[in-house]
Amino acid sequence: MNFLTIGHRGVMGVEPENTLRSFVAAQAAGLDVIELDLHLSKDGALVVMHDADVDRTTDGSGPIAEKTLAELRTLDAGRGERVPTFEEAVDAVSAPLQAEIKNVAAARALAEVMHRRDLVARVEVLSFHDEALAEIARLVPGVRTALVASRYGTDVVERATAVGAGALVLNIRRLTLEIVERARKADLRIIGWVVNTQDHLRLVRALGLDGATTDYPEIKRTGRFTA
Repeated sequence: MNFLTIGHRGVMGVEPENTLRSFVAAQAAGLDVIELDLHLSKDGALVVMHDADVDRTTDGSGPIAEKTLAELRTLDAGRGERVPTFEEAVDAVSAPLQAEIKNVAAARALAEVMHRRDLVARVEVLSFHDEALAEIARLVPGVRTALVASRYGTDVVERATAVGAGALVLNIRRLTLEIVERARKADLRIIGWVVNTQDHLRLVRALGLDGATTDYPEIKRTGRFTA
């Protein structure tokens, strides 16, 4: 498989993260996959935002779970962008997506959309939470999943295989050759994050990873030349 460049929350280094504007820019830049984050609103809408609270990325405050979709729509998510729903993101771009879920409830909501919109081939589901991956795998036969980890040891490989994940998405600051070799023996793909410099890119290419999650579209242009 070719080395993949994955747009982190779109291209969050240059556009407001997790907005339709950011996703469209990521696709226009030629990134192979677009990563986004999902939460549930108070009224059960599957909305795209990284944090559990709206404070950092909008002009509002408070938890997403305490706001209805209509209330979230009133917020400015950067440069006049609104908080999108997952389905709006699906419609805004044609690129493959990585959808990160935070819990089992989000897994169930995402499963409903994936079945209704026939997204199994297009959407890979990511999570830091083993139980969320196990739930989506139960609800959506054939779904591709990946375990995300920031602080981890060699046990991350066993965790991934236990929930049927086909890939690991790993913080490159803790990545070692031993973990890479263990993952390969378990037939897991490995994506490194966040890859924002040439040094980071050289590291993930030297380790033979399958791809890099980046905030900047320039990594796509230089990645193919970096061995």
